[in-house]
Amino acid sequence: MTKERYFLTSVTRNSDLDSVPFDVDLLPRSRWAAGDFVVGEVLTTPRYETELDSGRMILNMKGDLLVGAFGKRSATLEGVGDWEQIDTDLRMQSLTGAGLFGKATSKSPFMPDWLELRYRGHVIRDDSKVTMMQFARAGGDAKLQIPVILVVGTSMSAGKTTTGRIMIHELTRAGLRVGGAKLTGASRYRDILSFLDAGAAAVFDFVDVGLPSTVCSADQYRECLRQLLGVIAGYQLDVLVAEAGASPLEPYNGEIAIRELGERIRCTVLCASDPYAVVGVKMAFNLRPDLVAGPATATAAATALVRRLSGLYALDLTDRANMSPLRRLLADRLGLAVPV
Repeated sequence: MTKERYFLTSVTRNSDLDSVPFDVDLLPRSRWAAGDFVVGEVLTTPRYETELDSGRMILNMKGDLLVGAFGKRSATLEGVGDWEQIDTDLRMQSLTGAGLFGKATSKSPFMPDWLELRYRGHVIRDDSKVTMMQFARAGGDAKLQIPVILVVGTSMSAGKTTTGRIMIHELTRAGLRVGGAKLTGASRYRDILSFLDAGAAAVFDFVDVGLPSTVCSADQYRECLRQLLGVIAGYQLDVLVAEAGASPLEPYNGEIAIRELGERIRCTVLCASDPYAVVGVKMAFNLRPDLVAGPATATAAATALVRRLSGLYALDLTDRANMSPLRRLLADRLGLAVPV
């Protein structure tokens, strides 16, 4: 008898599924929930890559078995899906390459087709399902006290992760122990791995506390966020660079993240897709960031338009000539010894 081979996607990265055996069994819909580890069989030859628990990207083949987790996604530029919409045919899609499984309900024509899957069953041990929450990290009683640089966006793909990497790189070069975090969004390991590459001493995201994405109830997200901030507080860090995925106005609970961080936020960076989006978020969310970055500042003309439309300070952070003004801003906002 041939032993089944399972590909563990990156939503499983905090689990022990790579080292402890498990079974797979069909469960009735009444027992399904977000965060359940489930197996999906690849139905078509995909064009959409899968992110493994190591962070490595692979292109699967028809018939492969992937272990992911039920969840929801609501991405403005790519697509929308929900595990609760899976029909009786048990077909579903990998809503992100990280193994967020659900039924696609809307997709941009500009992105490749999602990985088509069929639900093969839940991951089972001792007649009980295995879930992300069972591997959530305990937050402890510590309170986050360090200053936070908050990176928010006008939408997804607005340059938040790139901006976070640059911030971490500059602060690390100044001799600070920097933490990198992604507080909202849909599961994707490579974003926080890139923070490690930039020099972060430790990285964190909502997967650490058992969430497949932050499209969930406000109460659940608030509880999990406080747990995550407690985890971060247990590390000896000087500053935290925290990215809130998507924008504060999308259903990822970004507004709650901002409120929970409160006075810990010493510098807010708004990453924008274009100059007019800066004005939209500034007015809709009543947000006045310390800095505008991202594609909206890609040229001198774009930066000038941001300043003229919004009155906000803007820098193209991909231009090394702008590192000195960035360091001056960070030194001023953080009250830390950041060489300029």
